[in-house]
Amino acid sequence: MRLWLKILMVLGMTLAILVPLVMVRGVIHDRQSHRAQAVQSIARSEAGAQGIAGPVLVVPWTEVVEVEEKDARGEVVRRVRRDGESGQWLFFPDAMALDGTLAPYTRRLGLHEVRMYALEGRLSATFDARIPRDADPALPRRIGQPWLAWGLADVRGLRGAPRLQVDGAETPLLQGLGHRDAPGVHVRLAAPAAGARVALDTQLAFELAGAESLAIAPLAQQTRVTLASTWPHPRFNGAFLPTRHEIGADGFRATWQVSSLATNAQAQYRGGASLSSASVVQLGEGIDAGLDAIALSLVEPVDGYAQADRATKYGLLFVLLTFVGFFMLELVKQLRIHPIQYGLVGLALAIFFLLLVSLSEHIPFGWAYLAAATACIGLLGFYLSHVLRSRARGVGFALMLATLYAALYGLLVSEDNALVLGSGLLFLILAAIMVVTRRVDWYQLSAGAAPRAP
Repeated sequence: MRLWLKILMVLGMTLAILVPLVMVRGVIHDRQSHRAQAVQSIARSEAGAQGIAGPVLVVPWTEVVEVEEKDARGEVVRRVRRDGESGQWLFFPDAMALDGTLAPYTRRLGLHEVRMYALEGRLSATFDARIPRDADPALPRRIGQPWLAWGLADVRGLRGAPRLQVDGAETPLLQGLGHRDAPGVHVRLAAPAAGARVALDTQLAFELAGAESLAIAPLAQQTRVTLASTWPHPRFNGAFLPTRHEIGADGFRATWQVSSLATNAQAQYRGGASLSSASVVQLGEGIDAGLDAIALSLVEPVDGYAQADRATKYGLLFVLLTFVGFFMLELVKQLRIHPIQYGLVGLALAIFFLLLVSLSEHIPFGWAYLAAATACIGLLGFYLSHVLRSRARGVGFALMLATLYAALYGLLVSEDNALVLGSGLLFLILAAIMVVTRRVDWYQLSAGAAPRAP
């Protein structure tokens, strides 16, 4: 009976330590939200995540209709009205190519650094569109002045004066008139006649600042995007992966080639979808933003908050393994360990994760992990030397904890192999417990008698 009470006490103390572990995770999530607020604050003052959609040729039209009306004498007369149904024709490029270089830099707000970039690019596009003919030559449509529209997620990111050439001639850009009132820039063109062919060759040179993520909508029949940067840690996301890419310590270079047959971007754009800063962030997080897009993000290889959050998921395992070690020593060596001593050790293990989060805000994650682990292992080794009434046992327990912390760090930095490493570690721990207790007479222990030495 005494054995079972001790087992229940160990399980109860393990569950009790869940409370500070949950509180530590709450602190991590709170700090993550603070960083997100820092990104939003910098985005409000400089520029947010950027998206580029276009160019698109927009041709407005108004139907001319013939109606029957009664005049002042009550006779029915036919009149032609020029305020009938109206709409817009959207024409997408036959080919579009974007060549650009992203120059990364950082902005700091308090403890948080936000990754920014300046995209220096050249966007070329060719159009070969045919304006629809009038259904009734006697009632020709009224065709308005068309425009070329480039949609931008955040026009505040434009630096200097973008240079636009239409058929080789310099043309000044105007603000606004993006699709469905989305932000962007545009240029007005001469009004075409019904049935006319509109062939255009456009080249836009620009510099665009943005925060962390970039997306380009492949609206042309054939879209090619080539981007290069000195940032060595890109993350390719969105609906398409690069057809070719090179990543090294000196940066990356990637090329995308997308056909209109492989995407619904044109239909989505006609339906009103656009690229906003919020939707570009969603693409970076793997969430569908409503418009197929090529996307990439400049990421940190080790995100301190994400790594600390992953580490806390193993916190309960740490506490349980430590308490199991105490329990085995208590049974085999006939030591008496008070529940308060269990609790203090569990709290020390939980505080490790809080130390890890706070230190990683000031120093690199690896050094923060080493400092927090060293502090906790040193404290527990000193304390357990007295609790276990032996310096050798205290040092042995400290070495066991050091092994666990080293294994945890291996799990954190090796995401692809985390499952196999974790399962192997659990197997080794279970095997060690079974080997140590292979000669213990559990019936004798349950009866309260002294166990035989293993």
